[in-house]
Amino acid sequence: MELVVHTKSGKATDKKVVLDDSVFGIEPNDHAIYLDVKQYLANQRQGTHDSRERSDVAGSTRKIKRQKGTGTARAGDIKNPLFRGGGRVFGPHPRDYNFKLNKKVKRLARKSALSYKVKDNELVVVEDFKMEKPKTKDFVDILKAFDQLNKKTLLVLNENDENIYLSARNIQKVKVIKADSLNTYDILNNNKIILVESSLKTINELLGK
Repeated sequence: MELVVHTKSGKATDKKVVLDDSVFGIEPNDHAIYLDVKQYLANQRQGTHDSRERSDVAGSTRKIKRQKGTGTARAGDIKNPLFRGGGRVFGPHPRDYNFKLNKKVKRLARKSALSYKVKDNELVVVEDFKMEKPKTKDFVDILKAFDQLNKKTLLVLNENDENIYLSARNIQKVKVIKADSLNTYDILNNNKIILVESSLKTINELLGK
């Protein structure tokens, strides 16, 4: 499949790039996408939540009333989970939510997500560009050129560019990443993917195996 290369001002050039069908044109695997996104979101969790069970709550362990003859339910110590201020039953404790996912599954998920974007015409290729200095207004002009202002946009660079990163940092719904950091969640969580031309080679090398 071929895509026209655009300038950063949104104008189509005479150049075209051929997308590798083994990366951008596969039959998407929804289950692989589900597993990869699930792992990504699980990795974002700190897992520092904690709660006090009855052994952790401060209080006496004496029996607060006699067993029979009160007309109410039997009760033990004041730390009973049924009482206000008592311990919590089966509450959360610090844990690690990470789980293992095979590299081939992750690769398949990213290729599936990219294939969806190509099918939906939500992937654009632009010429490599530089910014002389960090300037948010200049980056906003780029978003306007592709009708992406106030829309979720992912810009994929081939290498770090601090000026571009700083220019986009204060704009809501915009994320700038390197091609080797491309992940399934970011691909699907944005309305449009803007790839700089040189990033295609890196993506093909990483996913075309």
